[in-house]
Amino acid sequence: MRRYGKHTDEDDVRVRPSRRGSRPRTHRRPAHEDAEEGFVLTVDRGRITCLVGERTVTAMKARELGRKSVVVGDRVAVVGDLSGLKDTLARVVRVAERTSTLRRTADDDDPFERVVVANADQLAIVTALADPEPRPRLIDRCLVAAFDAGLDPLLILTKSDLAPPGPLLETYAPLGIRHVVTSHEEFDEESVARVRDLLAGRTTAFVGHSGVGKTTLVNALVPPERQRATGAVNAVTGRGRHTTVSALALPLPGGAGWVIDTPGVRSFGLHHIDPSRVIHAFPDLKPGTAGCPRACSHDEPDCALDGWVAAGHAEPARLYSLRRLLATRERREGD
Repeated sequence: MRRYGKHTDEDDVRVRPSRRGSRPRTHRRPAHEDAEEGFVLTVDRGRITCLVGERTVTAMKARELGRKSVVVGDRVAVVGDLSGLKDTLARVVRVAERTSTLRRTADDDDPFERVVVANADQLAIVTALADPEPRPRLIDRCLVAAFDAGLDPLLILTKSDLAPPGPLLETYAPLGIRHVVTSHEEFDEESVARVRDLLAGRTTAFVGHSGVGKTTLVNALVPPERQRATGAVNAVTGRGRHTTVSALALPLPGGAGWVIDTPGVRSFGLHHIDPSRVIHAFPDLKPGTAGCPRACSHDEPDCALDGWVAAGHAEPARLYSLRRLLATRERREGD
């Protein structure tokens, strides 16, 4: 008989069973020891397409990754349905440490940086010599981002049948940047072979202004079944149409390397880069900063770069380009 009142003890207390079960909570995450390695080919609206072995698998980011981003070029661990069949979905549970990170912001006053590509080792900057006109300052910005990310820059000039490449190449000659000049938008076999030689064994991200022939060149480099849609340049505005809306990694024939085609850009924000590091994109000018005063902006009366250029160590155009880039980064003038 159950007792009540002041003479009750712990044996008389009823314990209501927990609806959540009796297993204690833990902060330990599953090890996912059965996870397979994948290579991220593209990311579109939360769906991550990975190459797992020889299968193309669609996955989503696991909850335990939190806010950690997954971008094209990432090496990831994948679990779940890895068959690659239609309507199947796996999970990305880990992202390996990145060897490089190419970043940009939408503009110089945008505080939110975006990772464009991970684990690339080369940045191919594609620009047309005409239709549309080349934009040296955009090239300079891409160079800054490449040096900041530790990528080797490669300059690819297209449409040399419309304008000579000499003046633009002369501007960048002091940097010793490797370059390829192509004569047609529809690239001939010789031009494609020269570009392939410079891509062999590497992971190369392609960037460029819309309409310069970037995606057309990528299509000429990869197998026909991997080609992407392209668009024409507007005859009135001289601007290209964005036909590439998301970055995509594509294999070169015979496993000779990877190319990553990125959406065409009209600006390349550098808000995430410390202005003091911009000089690293100008190795022909950097030695001249040894005589600069502390915290020199490289655009003031006592800047040693003026004397460095006057002595013939670098071209005046390079110093002009550096100062315009710094002015844009510090929002003293428009892009």
